[in-house]
Amino acid sequence: MSYRKSVLGLGMTMGLLLTAGPLAFAQSPAPRPDAMLNNGPPVWDANHDGVYTCEEWKSFMDRLFTSADSNHNKSLSPAEFEAVKKADATLADADFGYFDENQDGKITRNEFVEKPSAFILRFDKNGDCKVTQEEIRAAVKPVTDPRAPTERPRDRFHPN
Repeated sequence: MSYRKSVLGLGMTMGLLLTAGPLAFAQSPAPRPDAMLNNGPPVWDANHDGVYTCEEWKSFMDRLFTSADSNHNKSLSPAEFEAVKKADATLADADFGYFDENQDGKITRNEFVEKPSAFILRFDKNGDCKVTQEEIRAAVKPVTDPRAPTERPRDRFHPN
């Protein structure tokens, strides 16, 4: 009797695994979009034209610096820098040491504002200090092997 239960249990387990396996593959999550685009377009596009410029970035960073410099001493302490990290999702993982170039324990306006945008560095392929929608599309477009067929081969089972 116990042997029969074991075989039955094993058979049921195998049956579930065999039927659930293809479902698990069919429901695998879609590839995630580019991490720099997860939060939507950058908020620093001042004129909302979809073109992101170095000047817009610097202006945005200048405003952030001014709002974070709570004691108005023209520099950011590590505590004040925490306010910067909370102000914009793209800076949430920013490192104080990255901005503090001379490692004196404070970030000056120049050190902060003149740091290039990682977004512009990533997407500005022609070096004009502007990121257009075309440059973004080109950067996130999946790369395919040029030797790969551009269309699925047609057969009697897949007429369209």
